[in-house]
Amino acid sequence: MASTTATAAEGQPRESRPRAKGTLYRGDLGMWSWVAHRITGVLTFFFLFVHVLDTALVRVSPNAYDTVINTYKHPLMIVFELGLLAAVLFHAFNGIRVMLVDFWSEGPRFQRPMLWTVLVLWLVLIIPAAISMITRAVTEMFGG
Repeated sequence: MASTTATAAEGQPRESRPRAKGTLYRGDLGMWSWVAHRITGVLTFFFLFVHVLDTALVRVSPNAYDTVINTYKHPLMIVFELGLLAAVLFHAFNGIRVMLVDFWSEGPRFQRPMLWTVLVLWLVLIIPAAISMITRAVTEMFGG
């Protein structure tokens, strides 16, 4: 009986790249973008969850709401805002890349250059934002 699929013994050997010491995963940058996409998605979800909860406080106790909002005005929270911005930007750009890979016929062929484009765009936007936000935090903390 003939088969149209090759067995593992008949198939061509897969290219094997040397595995980097200390890493469990044998993949490349694409896998790390997958991991980062999941992490930034979870972080964004938790931010939205906390945001809905703290906004709901206004109906329960306006004083508690005011207390929470005042903690958000602390200069240290600017660092968390920067982290949120970094997560949302990466998640958004990488999400567009994922959609292009999935729905554009040429997407899989260009997935690596698109990933580098995502990283460059992310850096181009996050570096000036980080400088501005950190400068504001330091100015608020130490005066200036």
